[in-house]
Amino acid sequence: MPRTLLRAASAVLLTLTVLNIPTAHADEASPAAVTAPNIPAARADQAASAAVTALNTPAAHAGQAAAAPVAVTVNARAALASVPETGIGTNHAIWDSRLGTDETADLLKDAGMKLLRYPGGSYSDIYHWADHTAPGGYVAPDTDFDTFMRGVRRTGAQPMVTANYGTGTAAEAAAWVRHANVTKGYGVKYWEIGNENYGNGHYGAVWEADDHPDKSPAEYARHVVAYSDAMKAVDPTIKIGAVLTTPANWPDGIVADGDAGTWNDVVLSTAGSKIDFVILHWYPGAFDRAAHVPDMIHLTRKQIERHVGTGSERIGIAMTEFNTGSNSGGTTTQPGALAAADAYATLLANGVFTVDWWNVHNGIGTVTQVEGHTDYGDFGLLSSGGCTSDGSVCEPAANTPFAPYYALQMVSRFARPGDRFVRAATDEGKVTAHAARRPNGDLAVLLINTSSDTSYPVTIGYSGFSPASGAPTVLTHTNGATSITTSAAGSATGQTLPPLSLTTVVLRPASAQTGLPGAPGQPTASAVTDRTATISWPAAPAGTRPIAKYEIHRQNGAVSEQIGETTGTSLTVGNLKPGTRHTVNVIARDSGGGVSSPSAPLTFTTGTPASSSCSVRLTKQSDWASGYVGAIDITNNGAPVNGWTLNFSWPRTWQSLGSGWGAVWTQNGQDVKVVNEPGNGSLPTGASATIGFVGNYSGPNTLPAVFTLNGTVCTTR
Repeated sequence: MPRTLLRAASAVLLTLTVLNIPTAHADEASPAAVTAPNIPAARADQAASAAVTALNTPAAHAGQAAAAPVAVTVNARAALASVPETGIGTNHAIWDSRLGTDETADLLKDAGMKLLRYPGGSYSDIYHWADHTAPGGYVAPDTDFDTFMRGVRRTGAQPMVTANYGTGTAAEAAAWVRHANVTKGYGVKYWEIGNENYGNGHYGAVWEADDHPDKSPAEYARHVVAYSDAMKAVDPTIKIGAVLTTPANWPDGIVADGDAGTWNDVVLSTAGSKIDFVILHWYPGAFDRAAHVPDMIHLTRKQIERHVGTGSERIGIAMTEFNTGSNSGGTTTQPGALAAADAYATLLANGVFTVDWWNVHNGIGTVTQVEGHTDYGDFGLLSSGGCTSDGSVCEPAANTPFAPYYALQMVSRFARPGDRFVRAATDEGKVTAHAARRPNGDLAVLLINTSSDTSYPVTIGYSGFSPASGAPTVLTHTNGATSITTSAAGSATGQTLPPLSLTTVVLRPASAQTGLPGAPGQPTASAVTDRTATISWPAAPAGTRPIAKYEIHRQNGAVSEQIGETTGTSLTVGNLKPGTRHTVNVIARDSGGGVSSPSAPLTFTTGTPASSSCSVRLTKQSDWASGYVGAIDITNNGAPVNGWTLNFSWPRTWQSLGSGWGAVWTQNGQDVKVVNEPGNGSLPTGASATIGFVGNYSGPNTLPAVFTLNGTVCTTR
């Protein structure tokens, strides 16, 4: 989102960095940089790139010891989300003079782009579509809405339009819907209300235009309702999106003076019934943050459920701005590409319906050397062809793809709309695996090697899938390569991954199986306790033989364990661990032993005992998006206690204890131990003690859920 409108002074920027505010956003490119003449850079690495592309094999590194084989596990019975039609997207901006060109549209089509967002980040809140103006900002020629739509159609994508909340009105947005879908018949389905509107100064930092005297989330939510009503009066089929803060990213978790809760709490409680999706933006600033995604999406989903209630599953989650954006470089080179592929696959596997790169063209930034290649600090997928202010370094010719372009192209070939992600894992931290099952029975495995200097041999094991013999189809992109190569190489169970590479292995099943049962319907959970849950699902369609039973399989990483079976369509499972997130799939098995594809995943969280000799309540007193003050109330419901110890564990490695009071606090790994101070260890029956702490976090903050007092699991209130 362009921050060219308002930039904080350097002293303020230092403060914002401490608070985890993304100050160095990808979209801070100046229009001059974006529209600079096409001046190709003299690149010393062109010959090396050509050699790498031609050979597409790992280099022999002098003195390099042979790497131990990496074990890759693919579990085709552990299903995750299906690949949506709009999964892979990017952002256009009205200050980009190449927005409407056929060359740009064709490049995006070749990359597999399925959604294009307009009019461009923070410009959305100053843009007036009817006269194609953005007061205070630069508007390039030939970037109007109709030109954008022509490019969308040429690309074969769907559009997403951001209506002007900051300086616009509901009537203006409704008129835009009428022009798009009634007058022109474009059929624009997805409409956002504003862009990063929490950056309007309400929490201190200002980068988003907002003419409303009241800058609160309550005011934004009221307008979302008004916009939704006005826009859907024109076209009831459209989908309306509201801006949320992304978990663990500023200003998430902060409650400003006068607000009834956080931005997300207030917006969802007021506008939840009027929206169809929520909007997240994520600029992690590092290449190793994909592990944050499951909790990020889970926490967002729980917020939606809490405020919207029954039927909340209809509300989708869209990541409408994303860029790996590392301050140490790598935005246009292979490290950024590898992180992009990992993040896109992880976000989509966790149910996000679109991930939209910021952006198509952005402009040259800080120039560095990364892994043997020039990194231009440009957050665009394609070169803008500009130079540094002193003219010492120029980007390659305009529209030259950068490495992340090939990463998104690889993801689009690995996971196609209609495929379903399944679990995959490795035993090597430098190698990441993703997998997707195709409707025709094929299986694709994406392998990412982030090592700079090691070629890893991998051995691939499968559960729920038997690959055909012979060399599979292998797609590869290596460091510095200017295309994805395709070959028949290796085997279904063995491949070698070049350093800094993306590899997709496409496998056919050993035999075509016909007449199998269809997948069971979406499971649901009810009567969830600390140890049990009732799982129910719609019956699977039978194949050529009748269905004999259903099996419930729980995911444990890339391994599944069967936890029950039944001839019906509901089963109460037991022996579950309290306070734990469980993901299960249901599989149908017919009378001949034929097995269906797995159902869509169901995730539920067990509670703590309904009654116990102790109870605990954890509350957040304040939060600053990277830490919080917590209070724990301990109540003794049993016999009098003289001396107590409270134990709990942080759910994630990125959480830690800052300090504590009211007791003696220690942390060992993720485990926290709290012992009464001398003189306050007495807890008579019915008595309570309150202790406090500062908790730190650098990722989504899932709070501890299970506490034990003197070894007994307490009821968490």
